[in-house]
Amino acid sequence: MRTVRTVRAHARGRTVGTMRIVIAGGHGQIALRLERLLAARGDEVAGIIRNPEQADELRASGAEPVVLDLESASVDEVAAVLEGADAAVFAAGAGPGSGAARKETVDRGAAVLFADAAERAGVRRHIVVSSMGADPDHQGDEVFDAYQRAKGEADAYVRSRAALDWTILRPGMLTNDAGTGLVRLAGSTGRGPVPRDDVAAVLAELLDTPATAGLTLELIAGPDPVADATKAAAGTA
Repeated sequence: MRTVRTVRAHARGRTVGTMRIVIAGGHGQIALRLERLLAARGDEVAGIIRNPEQADELRASGAEPVVLDLESASVDEVAAVLEGADAAVFAAGAGPGSGAARKETVDRGAAVLFADAAERAGVRRHIVVSSMGADPDHQGDEVFDAYQRAKGEADAYVRSRAALDWTILRPGMLTNDAGTGLVRLAGSTGRGPVPRDDVAAVLAELLDTPATAGLTLELIAGPDPVADATKAAAGTA
């Protein structure tokens, strides 16, 4: 099953000042939170999911579900979903319990595919949810080591794309604690926890802060309001 909806008509009809944002991994815990935030402020959101049974939950979050398997889709198929969007967010992941092979096909392969599709569709603003410590040269034989290598390779690929105005966000240890709206966001923060609520809030702020393009930022809980932390990271405080 595949629901691919081009968005030129939406672009013509939506309110001035709103954005059309496509999120890969639309049923993820951070993505669902982000969808709710973006929909609440009036943006138009589409979430790419593999399982059609998740569609109702996306609709409840205010997002349009797009059923498409990023492990088997072509660049053209993903580009068709991205056509007319103002921004793309890669928040997909193989998830806990998956083996090293799916870290390669999802955490690296799908991220590369999504970046290529964004380029093809002409969507410059591109945000990646990565992992603190992601490194293509990460050593080790455990599944988590494979994950860190895959995320690092994906990040390096995205950074190489001159046609993308990319920002890579590397959160610390994710928690389900209620968000505080207070974070530390910088090129290097040191390790620490951060609520998923606050990760989503930072992503929403990054979408509104084009001056963060070209930055790889770490994120943990901290002392600064999200908007202030984002402006400071962009050098616009």
